[in-house]
Amino acid sequence: MSRYHFIEQVAAIEPVQVLCRVLHVSPAGYYQWRRRAVRPTPDWEPAATAAFSRHAQRYGTHRLRAELRAEGHAVGRYALRSWLRRHGLRALSTRPQRPRTTVADPAAIVAENLLLGQPAPTAPNQVWVGDITYLPLVGGRWCYLATWRDTCSRRVVGWHLGQHMPTELVLTALEQALTLRQPAPGLIVHADRGSQYTSSACRARIEKAHALASYSRPGNPYDNAQAEPGGARSKRNCCPVAAHLPASKRPV
Repeated sequence: MSRYHFIEQVAAIEPVQVLCRVLHVSPAGYYQWRRRAVRPTPDWEPAATAAFSRHAQRYGTHRLRAELRAEGHAVGRYALRSWLRRHGLRALSTRPQRPRTTVADPAAIVAENLLLGQPAPTAPNQVWVGDITYLPLVGGRWCYLATWRDTCSRRVVGWHLGQHMPTELVLTALEQALTLRQPAPGLIVHADRGSQYTSSACRARIEKAHALASYSRPGNPYDNAQAEPGGARSKRNCCPVAAHLPASKRPV
């Protein structure tokens, strides 16, 4: 029971001023609470609750307002912000606590960036780009998704999911892509300078496939931008709320 509720129940016996002084609250705050308590629930609040649940807590005030207005509810962002705060709700975000997926090996032998100054590929299986992204699991843990993407078709040609980021994560995805696509010699396999890609095992597999290894320039993340489509919103919209993978189906 809150202090305001207690004052309301005892106000018929003791003066409100005395009760507020004893409980260390202001009379103005108490009367303001009473005015809010008797205020009828706006008709948009049930619709906001339904929309917030329907979109798995991914919608913030901007998109909630747009959806509610499309349904005929006149509500502003500040009212929605107060409603979210009052109910202890918060839209999901992928920004905080992001794991680092690119850790370079300073001792690795790295090839040049073969994509610089080159025209865009005109057919599939000319250039593949690799990337590792993270996905949240239950309990604040992460899993990691390695993908290889064809820059011409924009299709993912190989992928693998794991709880850690060893070299085998990208090698398994690369092996899948090579098996399914059977590219001709001369394929350019491009990635950033993460230790998984610059490892001797990965470079040996690329050479065995008669492909050419290519790596981003040091400190230049834009060289590998083609491998990172979607961004934070796609990750937020495609992943279920919090429990992205049940314990029985987590990657091993």
